[in-house]
Amino acid sequence: MGRYRRLLGLELPPRQSAFLWGPRKTGKSTLLADRFPESARFDLLDTRQLLAFTREPWLFGEQVMALDAGRRERPILVDEVQRVPALLDEVHRLIESRGLSFVLCGSSARKLKRGGANLLGGRAWRFALHPLAWPEVPDFDLLRALDRGLVPQHYDAPRHRRALAGYVDDYLKEEVFDEGLTRNVAAFARFFDALGFCHGQVLNFSSVARDCGVDAKTVREYFQILVDTLLGVFVEPFSRRRSRAVIVRAPRFYLFDVGVAGHLSGRRVDRAAGPAFGQALEHLVLMELIAHRSYREHDAPVRYWRTKSGLEVDFVVGRDAEVAIEVKASPRVRPADLTGLRAFSEEHRPRRAIVVSTDPAPRRSGDIDVLPWNVFLERLWGDDIF
Repeated sequence: MGRYRRLLGLELPPRQSAFLWGPRKTGKSTLLADRFPESARFDLLDTRQLLAFTREPWLFGEQVMALDAGRRERPILVDEVQRVPALLDEVHRLIESRGLSFVLCGSSARKLKRGGANLLGGRAWRFALHPLAWPEVPDFDLLRALDRGLVPQHYDAPRHRRALAGYVDDYLKEEVFDEGLTRNVAAFARFFDALGFCHGQVLNFSSVARDCGVDAKTVREYFQILVDTLLGVFVEPFSRRRSRAVIVRAPRFYLFDVGVAGHLSGRRVDRAAGPAFGQALEHLVLMELIAHRSYREHDAPVRYWRTKSGLEVDFVVGRDAEVAIEVKASPRVRPADLTGLRAFSEEHRPRRAIVVSTDPAPRRSGDIDVLPWNVFLERLWGDDIF
């Protein structure tokens, strides 16, 4: 599958169907071609198929039944299934009446859910494909990843800034508009501009709403659209009990890819130092945590901790604060950098407390592990963190 071996297995027992969701250009179609090379494939990005099945969805069932018996025994692939929601009724019928299996691929289930489409009532497992993760990239280049992001085509692109600009304009904005998820195009465009300033920050919905010229409720809906279309994630605050010292209401929001976030904020990362590098490294660590959670199939929440006095921990993983992680873009983590982690550890007693940095070698400061970023990722994907 090109030069990237993806971690998502997609192993399915006989007659089991699946949904595969993920943002455009993360490699879903390539993954399916690699995992199911002998399967029949219907691509709804093909305008002729799209129009034919939109007018007469039953044609899909007839074409499936026209396949030879050997191909019908394999999972049948449907790309961009959200473009023709009515096909899911045909899929349901073929699963029930013929015992066939399908892998239904798309960039968003939101339109299907909002339109009341048939989501197969638990008959299909759900998988998600993320941008490239650290173990999937040979000779991983940190600065390249932080500047370009880890959407495969952007990481490899000879003119990555043009590729990122086209992706944001032609996909991130147009995808939402095309699916009819928002009607106020001008306000949503302003919202995208505002994303560059609030990405990774504690959200103030009222402040973003003023910038966009809409109310706070609408802005919350805009953020939820991005979450539902897998283009972003909320990181909720951690609080085991009510405390006036801890901010417990406002989430942080991160886009799904560090390169896309960098493009929207005008950030360039060309050296392993400075605020831009630190923001991008923090984002990368979060994306690796989320991909690891998804591919290893565990549901540990990822949250953050922050007090009104300014103490904070970037990521708290696990329902009972199993692991606390602080990201410091520093080649030498000093005692003052550990203040937030120490305060959190004293109050919540995590099993492990970790600082991810650019330190040259691992070390231990009291109960806190200080790990170079590559050592942290090696241990994360070696299942030595969780």
